[in-house]
Amino acid sequence: MLDLKKIRENPHEVLKLLHHRSTDYQLQPILDLDNQQREIQSVRTELQARSNEIGKIIGEKMRSGANPQNEEIVNLKQEGNDVKAKLAELEPKERDLKTKIDALLLELPNLPSVTTPIGENETENIEVRRWGDEFIPDSSHILPHGEIGEKLGIIDSERAVKVAQSRFVALVGMGAALERALINFMLDRQIEAGYTEVMPPILVNSEALQGTGQLPKFAEESFKCDNDDLWLTPTAEVPVTNFYRQEILDADQLPIHHCAYTPCFRREAGSYGRDMKGLIRLHQFNKVELIKLVRPETSEQEHEKMVNNAEAILQALKLPYRVVELCTGDLGFGAAKCYDLEVWLPSANTYREISSCSNCHDFQARRADIRFKEKGKKGTEYVHTLNGSGLAVGRTMAAILENYQQEDGTVKVPEALQPYLKIDVLSVR
Repeated sequence: MLDLKKIRENPHEVLKLLHHRSTDYQLQPILDLDNQQREIQSVRTELQARSNEIGKIIGEKMRSGANPQNEEIVNLKQEGNDVKAKLAELEPKERDLKTKIDALLLELPNLPSVTTPIGENETENIEVRRWGDEFIPDSSHILPHGEIGEKLGIIDSERAVKVAQSRFVALVGMGAALERALINFMLDRQIEAGYTEVMPPILVNSEALQGTGQLPKFAEESFKCDNDDLWLTPTAEVPVTNFYRQEILDADQLPIHHCAYTPCFRREAGSYGRDMKGLIRLHQFNKVELIKLVRPETSEQEHEKMVNNAEAILQALKLPYRVVELCTGDLGFGAAKCYDLEVWLPSANTYREISSCSNCHDFQARRADIRFKEKGKKGTEYVHTLNGSGLAVGRTMAAILENYQQEDGTVKVPEALQPYLKIDVLSVR
């Protein structure tokens, strides 16, 4: 959530930054409601002060032995009742205005960082670096991962659709083992890198989704339980960040680094017709997520470290990839700055996203009310939150099935995974 005070004091600067994302955003409705609310607040404050003053005067006179039927006291009591009636009328109006302001603020995305490149869409993203060009295979014999997975008998889309619907897959035999091996491998590496593992609830409430920015704007992209205020989590970022919702942390608790494996569930609204086969765009997928809560002055450095932590998984698996810095027009809703890691898929002869690492600054912390306090200092500050995939497991499997595919239709197992799988080649069994 954006800082209302910042909008009030620097509306032109805030609007300029929002328009680097999209010209659809406007601030005037918020400013108009804010003016109305502040006017009512000013009148209410004056009335409350007068009510307190009247109560004090009456109390002093009564203690001095004045007759309660004294004309002055009667008049003061009447004035006090009139003031209370006016307060009772103003307070719900003010609450209603605050609710409307909050609703509009919740629809606004985060402001881009000053270091985020300005651009309209993904075509203006900036490639930062590439790694592993020497590992890019000859693609002349390579089948798409979904097809080779079906041939090996480790991916079963047809039966998955039978028990669910399209955009679900089932992993069988060594397919299931490979997915599990990847999850364990990723968690082990991130724990070694200093993250504390969390296994959070997979069902999350609306307040949690609002805290990290999925609600209200993206309700249609999530799966909701009919009989409860619970949703299937779209990413472990939601439950793990919200562990600290409405908390004031001690400064010496920071930084907090967590990693978490969860199944993730997304409708992928509007994306139908693309990646209908295989493991790239599913309604249910597994992911290891990295989450950080840090001091504002360290968040940029922590962001770069998170990207390196995600890269380390791809490097250990010897999967070619590139790092792309997103421009303002392609930023996620809650991100101030974001790097995408894109892994090489030979069958498509292109790089595809496998991780997004975002620095959200204080945007999520304001929504979820996560603050910290320095010892010996007055007041509190909002933490900065960061999140990134470390990695999307299904997409990592897809990259392995293609980059390690051999001409005889078998798939080598990356050396780093062999201790987990106990085999070095995937073949038809």
